[in-house]
Amino acid sequence: MHTQPNGGRAVGRGVLPLLLAAALLLAGCDELVVPDYNNPSLEDLQNNPTRTAVQTAATGLLIGARANISESNGYVSLLGILGRESYNLDGSEPRFVTEMLINPLSPSGAFGGNLWALRYRNIRNANLVLQGTDRVSGFSNAEKEAIRGFAKTMMALDYLLVINTRDANGAVVDASRPLSEGPGALVGRAEVFNHIVRLLDEAQAHLNAGGGAFPFPLSAGFAAFNTPATFRQFNRALKARVDVYLRNYPQALTDLQGSFLNPSGSLTLGAYHSFGTGSGETPNGLVAVTIFAHPSIMAGAERQPGGALDQRVLGKVVQGESRTQLGVTSDLRFILYPSNTSPVPIIRNEELILLRAEARWFTGDRVGATADLNLIRQRSGGLAPIAQPANDDAFVTALLKERFYSLLFEGGHRWIDHRRFGRLDQLPRLPGHTVHPRFPIPEAECLARGQPTCQA
Repeated sequence: MHTQPNGGRAVGRGVLPLLLAAALLLAGCDELVVPDYNNPSLEDLQNNPTRTAVQTAATGLLIGARANISESNGYVSLLGILGRESYNLDGSEPRFVTEMLINPLSPSGAFGGNLWALRYRNIRNANLVLQGTDRVSGFSNAEKEAIRGFAKTMMALDYLLVINTRDANGAVVDASRPLSEGPGALVGRAEVFNHIVRLLDEAQAHLNAGGGAFPFPLSAGFAAFNTPATFRQFNRALKARVDVYLRNYPQALTDLQGSFLNPSGSLTLGAYHSFGTGSGETPNGLVAVTIFAHPSIMAGAERQPGGALDQRVLGKVVQGESRTQLGVTSDLRFILYPSNTSPVPIIRNEELILLRAEARWFTGDRVGATADLNLIRQRSGGLAPIAQPANDDAFVTALLKERFYSLLFEGGHRWIDHRRFGRLDQLPRLPGHTVHPRFPIPEAECLARGQPTCQA
């Protein structure tokens, strides 16, 4: 049964797991070939799991994780529209303007009802990997721990993407219920984040006991994190992002120490979703000719001491032919994804430094926080340093600006950041337009509970 990416089936009932025979993961020009392993079925994984079936299923979680990320109506694009990073001026699909920018988000369609079902499908698949791992005798204890740490980390990432879109509307954390028991309960934002924290911390403990290697291949997007020890750094990086979202700044500083944060290292070091164009592959759809950059990117950019624009703008946006759709106009195009095989960041060193800036500021280290902001301004933007902000409000203004340009069109950061600081009303918008604060719970999820609309 095929589940559309518009939330068309309810968690715990119709969101069936993907068949976990992974095909190809491409990154750049190199192929990571994951054999079919005789196409293990869902029933085999549940009832008669084997070492090879679990290995394939574990690698398949990376394929599931990138689903609905880079499509023209996927996570990066839709959150980019809400956060005024991007427009999609597609003349054949007016809802990119009428729904995403003007009218209420519809819980029944491929916009407001989107970014739900495929996340839960991958979460359910991760649960199957965990169950299969517990039952297979062909793994060493260290290998089992490595798989558990990997699967729980990927589950946490999926839950984070869900709650980033639904926020106060909540989400479902009990996503592994038998179909006969009906859908899991919708719970509030705080409980979802508590679940994410538990998963990440449990995963860290598993990875600590995970030995020297994973018993399955990872994609090239995880080349720097393809052992349990290095993947643990990715886990702590995600945990630091969650800590900051929760304003648990002392814990964020602790988790950043265990991450791959490196102030003198490459700012692009990180974990990425990999894409390709081969058989069974998923291309990066963010290169779509209908996707334009928001005019505020260039309008608000600072200039380097020599007069050139912020290097982050020059490296990510170019001016070209103008297009107008339903009163929305832009002549800026993104160039940060040069082709449909370009990887999309999950989390990078540059973000970690900015997370540390925020955590330092709100734990009293204003000098260190300002130094981190200036490190990014100078290394990434080529800009002159700024003086220490006078107060919290001034710091947040400076922080949001650096995060906007550093993390532009990578994962909806501008929208999420302005929401968490209560500044959605400061995002630029045209007359008659609105800034949606969150996505609704998909209609199918509510109907499964006997309600036309719902929230936690």
